[in-house]
Amino acid sequence: MDFSQLFSISGKTALVTGGSRGIGEMIAAGFLASGCKVYISSRKADVCEATAARLAREYGGECIALPADLSTVVGAQALAAELAKREQRLDILVNNAGASWGAPIDEFPENGWDKVMDTNVKGVFFLTQKLLPLLRVAGDADDPARVINIGSVDGLQSSQFDVFSYGASKAAVHHLTRFLAAHLTRENIICNAIAPGPFPTWMLSTGVGFGGATEDVDWESVGNANPRGRVGTAEDIAGLAIYLCSRAGAYVVGETICCDGGSVNTA
Repeated sequence: MDFSQLFSISGKTALVTGGSRGIGEMIAAGFLASGCKVYISSRKADVCEATAARLAREYGGECIALPADLSTVVGAQALAAELAKREQRLDILVNNAGASWGAPIDEFPENGWDKVMDTNVKGVFFLTQKLLPLLRVAGDADDPARVINIGSVDGLQSSQFDVFSYGASKAAVHHLTRFLAAHLTRENIICNAIAPGPFPTWMLSTGVGFGGATEDVDWESVGNANPRGRVGTAEDIAGLAIYLCSRAGAYVVGETICCDGGSVNTA
């Protein structure tokens, strides 16, 4: 047995949605540093392209921006078609693009519900569906293609914030992951989910009152409430994603794995 390449993902091609910032950017950076060719997608073309250029400079390799709105089936189809023009196979799909909405229960609007569900659940399913031809080509019995859906601890427990559609959507993502695994594993496409806890992202920043800023703000105060005493880092989330996409994770199927410093399981 040769364990020297157990965690290698070098030479693979990956698509990370919501890759222009936050957890998606962290995973994309880890993939690039590990020798992957990485496509990132987000709604805002200028931001997506700027992030792709910066990640390529910082970590080397190829990082290519493919902007898309994944809240619609048309957007998912367009992204899949654009990728198919460039690649004959896709080894890794990370469904990370997401949205949230906060409002008191008596005032929570329908558009806040629909926006979150469309992006976080419908987008995950239909992008995966549209990319199945490329994933099927990539996967084989020894090295299956990988799909990682980014859920949340808010899909496993109640949140302190009034994000009703977000929590429900992430619970749906976790269960959808099991459904996808049940249907795709024998096609050499294995699906898992990651449920992140607190990370220094724009989304969490808006929730804790930092106004969306991720630098030069008091993340230590947020981390102090976590059992590990800190918020997550790029190494934490990218490390788990790399594991799931490597030979080391090839027998892990249909799981939702917390990456949360213990906030769920030690509460």
